[in-house]
Order: sequence, then C-alpha cells, then structure tokens
Amino acid sequence: MSSAPQRFLPLDVFRGMTVCFMIIVNTPGSEDTFAPLLHAHWHGCTPTDLVFPSFLFAVGNAMSFSMRKYEQLGTSAVLGKILRRTFLIFLLGFLMYWLPFVRHAADGGWEFIPIGDTRILGVLQRIALCYGLASLMIYFLPKKGVWALSAVLLLGYWLILWLFGQPGDQYSLHGNAVLTFDRFIMGDRHLYKGEGFPFDPEGILSTLPAIVNVIAGYYTGLFVQQQGKTQKGLTRLIVAGVALIIAAQIWNLAFPINKKIWTSSYVLFTVGIDLLLLSLLIFVIDFKQQTGWTGFFTVFGKNPLFLYLLSEVVVIFLYFIHTGGVSVYTWINDHIFQPIAPGKVGSLLFALTYMLFCWSVGKILDRKRIYVRV
Repeated sequence: MSSAPQRFLPLDVFRGMTVCFMIIVNTPGSEDTFAPLLHAHWHGCTPTDLVFPSFLFAVGNAMSFSMRKYEQLGTSAVLGKILRRTFLIFLLGFLMYWLPFVRHAADGGWEFIPIGDTRILGVLQRIALCYGLASLMIYFLPKKGVWALSAVLLLGYWLILWLFGQPGDQYSLHGNAVLTFDRFIMGDRHLYKGEGFPFDPEGILSTLPAIVNVIAGYYTGLFVQQQGKTQKGLTRLIVAGVALIIAAQIWNLAFPINKKIWTSSYVLFTVGIDLLLLSLLIFVIDFKQQTGWTGFFTVFGKNPLFLYLLSEVVVIFLYFIHTGGVSVYTWINDHIFQPIAPGKVGSLLFALTYMLFCWSVGKILDRKRIYVRV
C-alpha cells in the first residue's frame, strides 16, 4: 500500500466525521431529541453548531491539495474551474430546496412550485460561495494579503451589524442587519421560514465571515502537510486552537457567539475547536498509529458532497410521500423506532440508522472506486 494517502489520513477522517455527524443531526426521527443534537436557540454553541463550520473548514483542507494543481494553469483556466465548481454546487443546493417541484394545491390536487417561492440560499449555496470567494482570495493574493482581508471580513462584519442593526438590539433575532439586508435583497418569499418567520441562517451578509472558516481550513491543510507529523507542528496546532477559543470567548462579551448570524466570534471559536479536533486525530492516527477505526469515516470523506446531497434528497421525498395520513418519514419513526425505544432514544436510533444507510451507499461507491466530483 502506498504511504501517500496515509500521510494525510487525519484530514480525510476529519472530513468524514463531519459529514457523518451532519447527517445524524439533520435527520432525527422527530423533534424530540437530545439537547447536544439541537442547535442553540440563539446565542451560544452546541455540538450541532460545530458541524457546518467544520464542513467549511474541511472544504479548505481539500483546497490545500487541489489549489496546487492550479499552479500549472493559466489564470483564465483557473477562473473557469473555480467559477464552474461554484456555480454547480450553488445550483445543486438551489434545486435541492426546490424539490420535488410540486406541492399540494388547495383543491386537493397538485401545483407547480413557482420560482418566486423558492429558497435561494442554503447550506450548499453557502459552501459554494465560500469556496469560490476563498479560492479567488488565495489565488490572487499573497498569504499576508489573504489574512489581512480575512481580518477585514471579521471586523467589518462586526461593524456592519453594529451600525445597521436596530440600536441596542443589533444581535437579536429580529434586530440584526442580516435579516434586514436579506429581506431587502431577496424578499421574504425566498428566505428560510424555520424560525417561524422569514429569516435565513445562510443569508448573504452572514456568508462574509464564513469565508474565513474556509481560509483557516486551507492554511491548516498546508501546515499539516508540511509539519503535521512532527511534535512541534502538533504543539503549534494545539496552541493556536486554544488561543482562538480564548479570543472567541473574550470577543463573545461584546459580539456573542452565534451560528444563525455567523458572528465573527463564532468563526474564531469553531476554527479553534476544529484545530483541537484535528490535533487529536493527528495524535491518535499518526503518532499512536491507531488507524483500524478510520475506514468507517473515510467512506464519508471520499464522497462528502454527494453523500450529503443524497441524505437531504432522500429525506425530502420521505417527507413528500404520505401513507396513513402522515409522511413516510414520520411513519417509519412512529411505527419502527418509537416502539423499540420511545422518545429521544428512538429518534436517535432513526438518525443513526439513516446515517448507516448513507454510509452503505458510500461504501458501495468506494468499493467500485466511484468518487463523485463537482
């Protein structure tokens, strides 16, 4: 076996663990689930709130390998690749939220969902935008320029929310500038309604600080390739992680850690956590040579975007198709998992089973050496 893939196994496992946990938290059997598997109501950060920024961090890790190939290409070719990938990922996300393209009509039949009622932004769309903008920054700017612009994004976002939010209520659900900006640009009909009114946690303005999660993942990937297997390199990762968490907690006093408006303190906090998690994986995998357990997660890591998209699309249709007056999704939970373990445990069993279904698809693809790239 070649040693090349093994060298960066911690990065592959980190990416796979992120996708695995993302599927689990996105597909509980019901809303009756354990607190760590729920998002923070507003300010604060639960384990679930670490998933999406960790995915962006993992996107940056992957870019630390792919961007090297661009050095042999001309600027027009590089721009073509970046813009094509950004567009395709964004389009997949947009179409996913539009599925299944029809809905129940008032007369009991079906009607086509007009494009005016579609959600424009979302998880894949944010991944696309953050990937595209981070790639352009890294390709066109020197390293110091990238970090300087990253600082501007974090500090500038804080300033924008402070200046344009409702005075004295800048960081509340109804008073933040993210809501105001998204409503002005996209209108209520194109926003997520999960909070009970139009508000998109993956809005336009709050995408700006999220770019830094990708940037941090990119430079961490480069660092791991260069120094990740050394004691000094591992120590530096741990120190950086702890320093960012402390900085985030201090900033939290003025700019609360909040996923739904993706505050700058939240960026520092989640990057710090990611650095510590990656450090732990490097210690276990590279230093202790304990790799027997890693294969499960690398299945997710080899087809991350495809398996995430699969998990969402299947759920959409499980909710869309009804039997006995309820969705198939609800029926499965109520008639299979709740009788086995009522309440939160049954809901978790549903999520774990569904995650294993997605893993099985990924395993089949891996055995056939099919790796879906966008």
